[in-house]
Amino acid sequence: MSVPATESEQFLARVISGPTVVIEYGGLRLLTDPTFDRAGTYPGDVPLERTVDSPVAAGSVGAVDAVLLSHDEHADNLDNAGRAFLAGVPLTLTTVSGAGRLGGTARGLTPWESTDLPRPGGGTVTVTATRAQHGPDGSEPVVGDVIGFVLTGEGLPAVYISGDNASLDVVREVAERFDVEEAVLFAGAVRMPVISDEPDLLTLDAGRAVEAAKLLDARRVLIAHVDSWAHFSENLGTTVAAFDEAGLGGRLARR
Repeated sequence: MSVPATESEQFLARVISGPTVVIEYGGLRLLTDPTFDRAGTYPGDVPLERTVDSPVAAGSVGAVDAVLLSHDEHADNLDNAGRAFLAGVPLTLTTVSGAGRLGGTARGLTPWESTDLPRPGGGTVTVTATRAQHGPDGSEPVVGDVIGFVLTGEGLPAVYISGDNASLDVVREVAERFDVEEAVLFAGAVRMPVISDEPDLLTLDAGRAVEAAKLLDARRVLIAHVDSWAHFSENLGTTVAAFDEAGLGGRLARR
């Protein structure tokens, strides 16, 4: 795949598009928020538009051991082809409410709940769900349940995957609980009126992504969720410029 990547001895992450990231970690192959559709519009109370086709078809991704799904209720995190993809996945970890809607192999995790995945060579990878706040305080009844994830394992770097989170307080909680070495931050500065007539920030913008990197003190940060959808108000270039201005450009994973 000709896609962005971050790489260490035990961690490889490649962005396909939007929030969809292939992760190889401790011998396991994981996928975040599968979105593989062609360009088009998704109807709803707030219609969403995918502006370009997924550069990789679902059938070309190959086998994965588990999907880490931050939430199932928005098409830019789980689209039609992504839903079909889940049927062939041995395990999907997501919110408790999402697991109830999806059924099949979906398993719900509450924030700070953990589950262990067996590694091919022995040992386990621990997946811990984190809080994620997909908007300002009080927006949960409107935007639904969302979680992030932390991956840990013996001899492995701790990896934080933010999911659709706009809150630096959430990032601070993660930093207090884990010594994060690698971070996958969903950004894009999605802004919509959720609990007021003014547009609310529903994901990290470039400035908050910089502050998140500082709070985590991660040695490397991969930015996802910044392309392919019309409602993203910032792109990768915006975020890179903010990291460079803050003197943190060297921490960004190769794009």
